[in-house]
Amino acid sequence: MTTDEHPGTDPDGTDPDGKGTGKPLSIAYSPCPNDTFVFDAWAHGRLAGAPDLDVTFADIHLTNGMAQRGEFDVLKVSYAVLPWVLDEYALLPCGGALGRGCGPLVLTRAPGDAAELTGRTVAVPSEKSTAYLLFRLWAADLVPGGVGEIVVMPFDRIMPAVRDGEVDAGLVIHEARFTYQTYGLHRLADLGEHWESTTGLPIPLGAIIAKRSLGTDTLKLLADSARASVRAAWDDPEASRDYVMEHAQEMDPAVANQHIGLYVNEFTADLGEDGYAAVRGLLTRAAAEGLVPPLGPDALAFP
Repeated sequence: MTTDEHPGTDPDGTDPDGKGTGKPLSIAYSPCPNDTFVFDAWAHGRLAGAPDLDVTFADIHLTNGMAQRGEFDVLKVSYAVLPWVLDEYALLPCGGALGRGCGPLVLTRAPGDAAELTGRTVAVPSEKSTAYLLFRLWAADLVPGGVGEIVVMPFDRIMPAVRDGEVDAGLVIHEARFTYQTYGLHRLADLGEHWESTTGLPIPLGAIIAKRSLGTDTLKLLADSARASVRAAWDDPEASRDYVMEHAQEMDPAVANQHIGLYVNEFTADLGEDGYAAVRGLLTRAAAEGLVPPLGPDALAFP
């Protein structure tokens, strides 16, 4: 477990102005630049009155499993896992990743069209991810007879596997949007473009959830803290640079900046009507295809 120090707090977990923050809350989010950018001010104790955090870094396919096992107080997860965890966790209305022009890609070794994936093997980073739901909805519309075998593998193995012919196509996310050409690969489809053109809604990618057992007051404080941390990052982008690059897995700084610019936007500060409509729209369509359990009418409501 990686725990960030919190300058400005006393040993008993209170901040200097006397507000008790108690035991640090356990939180897990990815080392990707958008998450470290968003949480930098909060994780480093620069938000007055915000709860202290005990931070663990884990890729989102791992945090999805953590949420299903109820292992952390707060988690960054895929929106696709919400139908399995919303009894125990509440969706926070901020801090996550939605957007436009930022969807997953389907990559192949040679140019082609969707029909060529009929019966083919496709590598995906997870079967409980927004990317996978978008992929299956796209394939239901455009791949006659459906794709063939689905192979789950770590996201950093997918592009080499496509390049080396281990699989016919790969579903990629995040910074792969900016680097797939270096593997000699071709973009068969942009799943975000398909989603946006068929729904008019932004693409729901990653959500921040917190345990309902923390109570309404704490949940509201968490939402306020997440929103304040986002705004602090926007107000002083240089303050987060060291934290972002420390965990960016040797990513080029220019790619890290592109990543942040794409995934941290107005929906990160507040889901708003369009954000909630996008989440419910994705999960409703996925449930109709039998990919996820159906949501209850108030499942997404925030206390």
